[in-house]
Amino acid sequence: MPPLDLSRLKVLPLASRKSLTHVEDILVAPDSAPKPVTPALAASIREAATRIRTARERDAQVILMYGAHLLRNGAAQIVGELMRRGFVTHLATNGAGTIHDWEYAWMGSSTESVEENVATGTFGTWDETGRNIHLALLTGALLGLGYGRALGKFIDEDGCDVPSVRMLTHLVTEFIGDPMAAAGCELLATMQRFGIEPGRLDIPHGWKQGSILAQAWRCSVPVTVHPGIGYDIISCHPMFNGAAIGRAAAEDFRLFAGAVEGLDDGVVLSVGSAIMAPQVFEKSLSCVHNLRFQANRPPVHGHSIYVVDLQDGGGWDWSQGEPPKTNPAYYLRFCKSFSRMGGAMNYLQCDNVTFVHHLFHELIRG
Repeated sequence: MPPLDLSRLKVLPLASRKSLTHVEDILVAPDSAPKPVTPALAASIREAATRIRTARERDAQVILMYGAHLLRNGAAQIVGELMRRGFVTHLATNGAGTIHDWEYAWMGSSTESVEENVATGTFGTWDETGRNIHLALLTGALLGLGYGRALGKFIDEDGCDVPSVRMLTHLVTEFIGDPMAAAGCELLATMQRFGIEPGRLDIPHGWKQGSILAQAWRCSVPVTVHPGIGYDIISCHPMFNGAAIGRAAAEDFRLFAGAVEGLDDGVVLSVGSAIMAPQVFEKSLSCVHNLRFQANRPPVHGHSIYVVDLQDGGGWDWSQGEPPKTNPAYYLRFCKSFSRMGGAMNYLQCDNVTFVHHLFHELIRG
């Protein structure tokens, strides 16, 4: 069978979608009272806050890796305050985290019924989402920006500047072999195919308070995105460009690994990310160690890892090492992966927003 011709996909205006979540309904105010937690969980969160304060005093990295539900559950402004106050130095998320982020910022709503819309062939086929995220990545690549910073800039600055055809043609023809030439070629082809004119492209984003990416750009906090090709709804669009997504994600992987290089005595928070966070972290840490050992430097050390999810942890104390295969905790792959990454790994069974809300209050209290 031949490959599917995605250029023939019929896309629809985002306004015609039945969106299930709205910014005004989900946002949690940072200064509001957090939901109650058990004494044991509260003690673990206090310990995490203490380690974060110590890490920042030593100028060590504090990395927050999160899944899309942290955003969808309304934590954007809490995460924004963590960045503004210097408690978090690097953010990392998956592709879904950025799609909801852009939709909230642009339309004030996001989320659709997967079951209903797959059945009608409309799941993810929303014109503005696929078009604007691709344009952010394509134009951001010419500025040397990866996925997270390109989209954060696009949201915060309400659009982007599209270069002239003459400039792109010069880049492509005169700098063959330069990575920027490939980025210019992709943008030029997209402009010609979809009738995109050079100049300022104004895309107002009226709900920036619901965007973590825009706040990260404004705070100059690096945010990296670690997507999969075909994982996200921007694949369901005629403008789908795996080269643009891959180039942006590759830049972000290098940037994330740079943050891991500064993780000695630092903290990693993995909140609601069972796949992306442990997988990206273990490869980044291996790359860091490879280069350190070549330079006769020690491995990353003294770091603490806090994994937060709602799944039952099986009652296992991860400070004792991996559980036996007879214990259900053995099959919590994300815990097992992080427990192998050196440092002290702690599993907190907790709602994601409740965790970051309590953490924020503990940090400002200290």
